[in-house]
Amino acid sequence: MKVGRRSKDTGRHCGFCSLTATMIDVLVGSLDNLDGAVAVEDDGSEGDGGNAEEPTSAIIALLKSYKEAIASNDESKVAEIEAFLLSVEDDKINIESKVSILSEELSYEKERILRISADFDNFRKRTERERLSLVTNAQGEVVENLLPVLDNFERAKAQIKVETEGEEKITNSYQSIYKQFVEILESLGVVPVETIGKPFDPLLHEAIMREESIEFEEGIVIEEYRKGFKLGERLLRPSMVKVSAGPGPAVKAESTEPSVVAGGGTKTGNEDRTEAESPET
Repeated sequence: MKVGRRSKDTGRHCGFCSLTATMIDVLVGSLDNLDGAVAVEDDGSEGDGGNAEEPTSAIIALLKSYKEAIASNDESKVAEIEAFLLSVEDDKINIESKVSILSEELSYEKERILRISADFDNFRKRTERERLSLVTNAQGEVVENLLPVLDNFERAKAQIKVETEGEEKITNSYQSIYKQFVEILESLGVVPVETIGKPFDPLLHEAIMREESIEFEEGIVIEEYRKGFKLGERLLRPSMVKVSAGPGPAVKAESTEPSVVAGGGTKTGNEDRTEAESPET
Protein backbone atom coordinates (compact mmCIF):
# COMPACT_ATOMS: atom_id res chain seq x y z
CA MET A 1 0.00 0.00 0.00
CA LYS A 2 1.39 3.41 -0.98
CA VAL A 3 0.80 6.46 1.07
CA GLY A 4 0.15 9.81 -0.55
CA ARG A 5 2.49 12.72 0.17
CA ARG A 6 1.13 15.22 2.71
CA SER A 7 1.19 18.94 2.08
CA LYS A 8 3.66 21.26 3.82
CA ASP A 9 0.85 23.11 5.61
CA THR A 10 -0.41 19.93 7.16
CA GLY A 11 3.12 18.92 8.19
CA ARG A 12 3.43 21.92 10.54
CA HIS A 13 0.77 20.59 12.95
CA CYS A 14 3.03 18.30 15.01
CA GLY A 15 6.23 16.30 15.14
CA PHE A 16 4.74 13.41 13.16
CA CYS A 17 4.88 15.53 9.99
CA SER A 18 8.68 15.27 10.08
CA LEU A 19 8.42 11.54 9.38
CA THR A 20 9.51 10.49 5.93
CA ALA A 21 7.29 8.40 3.71
CA THR A 22 9.38 5.34 4.52
CA MET A 23 8.94 5.86 8.26
CA ILE A 24 5.19 6.25 7.84
CA ASP A 25 5.09 2.99 5.87
CA VAL A 26 6.94 1.24 8.69
CA LEU A 27 4.47 2.70 11.23
CA VAL A 28 1.46 1.63 9.18
CA GLY A 29 2.89 -1.84 8.65
CA SER A 30 3.61 -2.27 12.36
CA LEU A 31 -0.03 -1.50 13.19
CA ASP A 32 -1.07 -4.81 11.64
CA ASN A 33 1.21 -6.72 14.01
CA LEU A 34 0.04 -4.52 16.87
CA ASP A 35 -3.59 -5.39 16.07
CA GLY A 36 -2.87 -9.10 16.44
CA ALA A 37 -0.91 -8.66 19.65
CA VAL A 38 -3.68 -6.58 21.17
CA ALA A 39 -6.28 -9.21 20.22
CA VAL A 40 -4.31 -11.95 21.96
CA GLU A 41 -3.78 -9.71 24.99
CA ASP A 42 -7.50 -8.90 25.17
CA ASP A 43 -8.33 -12.63 25.27
CA GLY A 44 -5.87 -13.43 28.06
CA SER A 45 -6.40 -10.45 30.36
CA GLU A 46 -10.10 -9.89 30.93
CA GLY A 47 -11.48 -8.48 34.18
CA ASP A 48 -8.74 -6.97 36.37
CA GLY A 49 -6.79 -5.19 33.64
CA GLY A 50 -9.83 -3.74 31.86
CA ASN A 51 -9.42 -0.22 33.18
CA ALA A 52 -5.69 -0.16 32.46
CA GLU A 53 -6.26 -1.21 28.82
CA GLU A 54 -8.72 1.59 28.01
CA PRO A 55 -6.06 4.28 27.29
CA THR A 56 -4.05 1.77 25.22
CA SER A 57 -7.10 0.80 23.22
CA ALA A 58 -7.92 4.47 22.57
CA ILE A 59 -4.39 5.08 21.26
CA ILE A 60 -4.57 2.00 19.04
CA ALA A 61 -7.89 3.15 17.63
CA LEU A 62 -6.44 6.61 17.00
CA LEU A 63 -3.43 5.11 15.20
CA LYS A 64 -5.79 3.03 13.05
CA SER A 65 -7.73 6.16 12.12
CA TYR A 66 -4.45 7.89 11.36
CA LYS A 67 -3.47 4.96 9.15
CA GLU A 68 -6.75 5.11 7.26
CA ALA A 69 -6.53 8.88 6.85
CA ILE A 70 -3.05 8.59 5.40
CA ALA A 71 -4.16 5.78 3.11
CA SER A 72 -7.11 7.79 1.84
CA ASN A 73 -5.06 11.00 1.64
CA ASP A 74 -7.57 12.76 3.92
CA GLU A 75 -5.47 15.76 4.88
CA SER A 76 -8.10 17.32 7.17
CA LYS A 77 -8.43 14.09 9.13
CA VAL A 78 -4.64 13.74 9.28
CA ALA A 79 -4.32 17.35 10.49
CA GLU A 80 -7.02 16.76 13.13
CA ILE A 81 -5.32 13.60 14.46
CA GLU A 82 -1.89 15.23 14.39
CA ALA A 83 -3.25 18.20 16.34
CA PHE A 84 -4.66 15.81 18.93
CA LEU A 85 -1.35 13.96 19.11
CA LEU A 86 0.41 17.29 19.54
CA SER A 87 -1.85 18.16 22.46
CA VAL A 88 -1.12 14.73 23.97
CA GLU A 89 2.59 15.37 23.57
CA ASP A 90 2.21 18.79 25.21
CA ASP A 91 0.24 17.23 28.07
CA LYS A 92 2.95 14.63 28.48
CA ILE A 93 5.64 17.33 28.69
CA ASN A 94 3.57 19.31 31.18
CA ILE A 95 2.94 16.22 33.30
CA GLU A 96 6.61 15.30 33.26
CA SER A 97 7.48 18.84 34.33
CA LYS A 98 4.93 18.70 37.14
CA VAL A 99 6.19 15.29 38.23
CA SER A 100 9.74 16.63 38.32
CA ILE A 101 8.67 19.65 40.37
CA LEU A 102 6.63 17.48 42.73
CA SER A 103 9.54 15.07 43.13
CA GLU A 104 11.83 17.94 44.09
CA GLU A 105 9.24 19.28 46.53
CA LEU A 106 8.78 15.79 48.00
CA SER A 107 12.54 15.39 48.44
CA TYR A 108 12.75 18.81 50.09
CA GLU A 109 9.84 18.04 52.42
CA LYS A 110 11.39 14.70 53.39
CA GLU A 111 14.66 16.43 54.29
CA ARG A 112 12.74 19.11 56.20
CA ILE A 113 10.81 16.48 58.15
CA LEU A 114 14.05 14.66 58.99
CA ARG A 115 15.59 17.93 60.21
CA ILE A 116 12.51 18.73 62.29
CA SER A 117 12.53 15.20 63.73
CA ALA A 118 16.22 15.49 64.63
CA ASP A 119 15.70 18.94 66.17
CA PHE A 120 12.76 17.66 68.20
CA ASP A 121 14.78 14.66 69.41
CA ASN A 122 17.61 16.96 70.47
CA PHE A 123 15.13 19.26 72.18
CA ARG A 124 13.57 16.32 74.03
CA LYS A 125 16.98 15.07 75.23
CA ARG A 126 18.07 18.57 76.25
CA THR A 127 14.81 19.14 78.14
CA GLU A 128 15.19 15.81 79.93
CA ARG A 129 18.76 16.69 80.95
CA GLU A 130 17.64 20.09 82.22
CA ARG A 131 14.77 18.50 84.15
CA LEU A 132 17.08 15.97 85.80
CA SER A 133 19.57 18.74 86.57
CA LEU A 134 16.86 20.83 88.22
CA VAL A 135 15.67 17.86 90.27
CA THR A 136 19.22 17.01 91.33
CA ASN A 137 19.98 20.63 92.24
CA ALA A 138 16.78 20.91 94.26
CA GLN A 139 17.52 17.66 96.08
CA GLY A 140 21.09 18.76 96.67
CA GLU A 141 20.04 22.05 98.23
CA VAL A 142 17.56 20.33 100.55
CA VAL A 143 20.07 17.65 101.59
CA GLU A 144 22.82 20.23 102.19
CA ASN A 145 20.53 22.02 104.64
CA LEU A 146 19.86 18.73 106.44
CA LEU A 147 23.50 17.68 106.81
CA PRO A 148 24.08 19.79 109.98
CA VAL A 149 21.19 17.89 111.59
CA LEU A 150 22.97 14.64 110.73
CA ASP A 151 26.16 16.03 112.28
CA ASN A 152 24.29 16.78 115.50
CA PHE A 153 23.01 13.20 115.60
CA GLU A 154 26.58 11.95 115.19
CA ARG A 155 27.90 14.20 118.00
CA ALA A 156 25.10 13.18 120.32
CA LYS A 157 25.77 9.52 119.62
CA ALA A 158 29.44 9.97 120.53
CA GLN A 159 28.76 11.95 123.71
CA ILE A 160 25.79 10.14 125.26
CA LYS A 161 26.71 7.64 127.96
CA VAL A 162 23.88 5.39 129.06
CA GLU A 163 23.76 4.90 132.83
CA THR A 164 20.10 4.25 133.64
CA GLU A 165 17.24 2.35 132.05
CA GLY A 166 15.44 5.59 131.25
CA GLU A 167 18.49 6.94 129.44
CA GLU A 168 18.74 3.71 127.48
CA LYS A 169 15.13 4.11 126.27
CA ILE A 170 15.85 7.66 125.21
CA THR A 171 18.99 6.53 123.41
CA ASN A 172 17.10 3.77 121.57
CA SER A 173 14.44 6.26 120.45
CA TYR A 174 17.13 8.63 119.26
CA GLN A 175 18.95 5.84 117.42
CA SER A 176 15.73 4.80 115.61
CA ILE A 177 15.20 8.40 114.42
CA TYR A 178 18.83 8.64 113.35
CA LYS A 179 18.58 5.34 111.45
CA GLN A 180 15.40 6.45 109.67
CA PHE A 181 17.03 9.74 108.73
CA VAL A 182 20.04 7.94 107.21
CA GLU A 183 17.75 5.57 105.27
CA ILE A 184 15.88 8.54 103.78
CA LEU A 185 19.15 10.10 102.62
CA GLU A 186 20.25 6.80 101.09
CA SER A 187 16.93 6.50 99.23
CA LEU A 188 17.64 9.90 97.66
CA GLY A 189 21.03 8.65 96.44
CA VAL A 190 23.15 10.35 99.12
CA VAL A 191 26.32 8.37 99.92
CA PRO A 192 29.20 9.20 102.28
CA VAL A 193 32.65 9.98 100.91
CA GLU A 194 35.20 7.24 101.60
CA THR A 195 38.04 8.49 103.79
CA ILE A 196 40.16 6.38 106.18
CA GLY A 197 42.73 4.28 104.34
CA LYS A 198 42.05 6.02 101.02
CA PRO A 199 44.49 8.31 99.17
CA PHE A 200 43.87 11.99 99.81
CA ASP A 201 41.76 13.51 97.01
CA PRO A 202 41.48 17.33 97.04
CA LEU A 203 38.21 17.05 95.12
CA LEU A 204 36.62 14.97 97.89
CA HIS A 205 38.64 15.68 101.03
CA GLU A 206 39.53 18.80 102.99
CA ALA A 207 42.78 18.28 104.90
CA ILE A 208 42.91 20.16 108.19
CA MET A 209 45.93 18.36 109.66
CA ARG A 210 48.98 16.28 108.73
CA GLU A 211 50.54 13.78 111.07
CA GLU A 212 53.45 11.37 110.96
CA SER A 213 52.33 7.75 110.88
CA ILE A 214 54.13 4.43 110.83
CA GLU A 215 50.97 2.53 109.91
CA PHE A 216 50.00 4.60 106.84
CA GLU A 217 52.05 5.83 103.91
CA GLU A 218 52.32 9.49 103.05
CA GLY A 219 49.18 10.96 101.48
CA ILE A 220 46.76 8.44 103.03
CA VAL A 221 43.77 9.62 105.09
CA ILE A 222 44.18 8.37 108.66
CA GLU A 223 41.30 10.08 110.48
CA GLU A 224 37.93 11.68 109.69
CA TYR A 225 36.64 14.70 111.63
CA ARG A 226 33.51 15.41 109.62
CA LYS A 227 31.77 13.20 107.06
CA GLY A 228 31.46 14.28 103.47
CA PHE A 229 28.57 13.33 101.21
CA LYS A 230 27.84 12.94 97.49
CA LEU A 231 24.55 13.02 95.61
CA GLY A 232 25.17 11.05 92.44
CA GLU A 233 28.20 12.71 90.85
CA ARG A 234 27.67 15.95 92.78
CA LEU A 235 29.75 16.60 95.88
CA LEU A 236 27.50 18.05 98.58
CA ARG A 237 30.39 18.77 100.95
CA PRO A 238 33.97 17.46 101.34
CA SER A 239 35.16 15.37 104.27
CA MET A 240 37.37 17.02 106.89
CA VAL A 241 40.29 14.66 107.40
CA LYS A 242 43.76 14.15 108.84
CA VAL A 243 46.38 13.01 106.33
CA SER A 244 49.45 10.89 106.95
CA ALA A 245 52.82 12.56 106.45
CA GLY A 246 54.65 9.24 106.40
CA PRO A 247 56.86 7.63 109.06
CA GLY A 248 58.93 10.79 109.63
CA PRO A 249 62.69 11.43 109.53
CA ALA A 250 63.34 10.04 113.04
CA VAL A 251 61.94 6.62 112.19
CA LYS A 252 63.81 6.55 108.90
CA ALA A 253 67.07 7.37 110.68
CA GLU A 254 66.54 4.60 113.22
CA SER A 255 65.95 2.07 110.48
CA THR A 256 69.25 2.92 108.77
CA GLU A 257 71.51 3.80 111.83
CA PRO A 258 74.37 1.22 112.38
CA SER A 259 74.92 -0.29 115.86
CA VAL A 260 78.08 -1.79 117.41
CA VAL A 261 78.13 -5.58 117.80
CA ALA A 262 80.51 -8.00 119.54
CA GLY A 263 83.73 -8.51 117.64
CA GLY A 264 83.99 -4.87 116.58
CA GLY A 265 81.54 -5.12 113.69
CA THR A 266 78.49 -2.93 112.97
CA LYS A 267 74.98 -3.65 111.88
CA THR A 268 71.93 -1.61 111.00
CA GLY A 269 68.66 -1.40 112.86
CA ASN A 270 67.06 -3.70 110.32
CA GLU A 271 69.64 -6.37 111.12
CA ASP A 272 68.88 -5.95 114.84
CA ARG A 273 65.21 -6.61 114.22
CA THR A 274 66.02 -9.61 112.04
CA GLU A 275 68.20 -11.20 114.74
CA ALA A 276 65.65 -10.48 117.44
CA GLU A 277 62.92 -12.18 115.41
CA SER A 278 65.01 -15.29 114.51
CA PRO A 279 64.66 -18.24 116.93
CA GLU A 280 67.72 -19.45 118.91
CA THR A 281 69.40 -22.67 117.82
